[in-house]
Amino acid sequence: MSPSFAPAAEAAPPASPGAAPPVPPRYIALAGPTASGKTAAALALARTRAVEIVSVDSALVYRGMDIGTAKPSRAEQAQVPHHLIDILDPRDSYSAAAFVADATRLIDEIRARGALPLLVGGTMLYFKALFDGIDAMPAADAAVRASIDAEAAIVGWPAMHARLAQVDPVTAARLAPQDSQRIQRALEVWASSGQPLSSFHASDNKTAKAVEGGLLISLEPTDRAWLHARIAERFDAMLAAGFIDEVKALRARGDLSPDLPSMRCVGYRQAWEMLDACGTAAPDAKALNDLRERGIAATRQLAKRQITWLRSMPTRTVIACDAPDAVQATVQLITSITSPG
Repeated sequence: MSPSFAPAAEAAPPASPGAAPPVPPRYIALAGPTASGKTAAALALARTRAVEIVSVDSALVYRGMDIGTAKPSRAEQAQVPHHLIDILDPRDSYSAAAFVADATRLIDEIRARGALPLLVGGTMLYFKALFDGIDAMPAADAAVRASIDAEAAIVGWPAMHARLAQVDPVTAARLAPQDSQRIQRALEVWASSGQPLSSFHASDNKTAKAVEGGLLISLEPTDRAWLHARIAERFDAMLAAGFIDEVKALRARGDLSPDLPSMRCVGYRQAWEMLDACGTAAPDAKALNDLRERGIAATRQLAKRQITWLRSMPTRTVIACDAPDAVQATVQLITSITSPG
């Protein structure tokens, strides 16, 4: 199913003489890879008109995970209402279906207050669920998942990927042999239902309907090196701000593990592994440098996946985030397509 929004050129066409003015979109989706400047653009827009920001980020939902997620600061959050930030404890999970339900409610509430709903983030699964709806499929089964994990610990995830290719070649073809999380889910669906995951994706039966009336604006770099430099700068800033101490505090709780979705977030996973390797000793220069390299590399890979997803969306409107006037261009575009008449 194709997304329900249209490109900016189609969303606000010139009106014919005597024609009714174009209807502004119900909400704006501002997406982009990590470190592309989404927060800066959103805050700049908030200084020009009434907006409320809905976070589209699977990490910002967690309390106590501030530095490693580049969460908007208290001062930034005070400038404009923010939603879906700090709503869960890190031991809890948050699904795309829950996001769609929350976002649908918030869009209606924000519009009722006379403000523009501005959905900002880089969790592309959430955007896809918002635009396309969510396919009905079996719920998670802890026992089946544990069995799959136990087998994977013996034979390895590439072997599990090969097994998936036998029962669901369509899904296996789009997954890397080391993508343990998605291979696990695909095998879990097969074991629980006897049907391949791809068959549910092809179904018109949706557990969450698409939220129509939105417009997708995508911040994308023309020069990948620019984004890589921004990612490195951000990771260095996180380390300087106390990111390792933040992860130490999360570990010290005693009720979190690296298998939780929260601790699998980019950066947190690498920091947790480094602290595991160090044991009771303080990380030395080599360990810290290795964390920096691995964290930056993982973030680059995340950004690459985000850009690949965005480029598969033909109806997006692209703004070059590495242009000197990127923030101004974003504000001007959103203003032009959301102003009635």
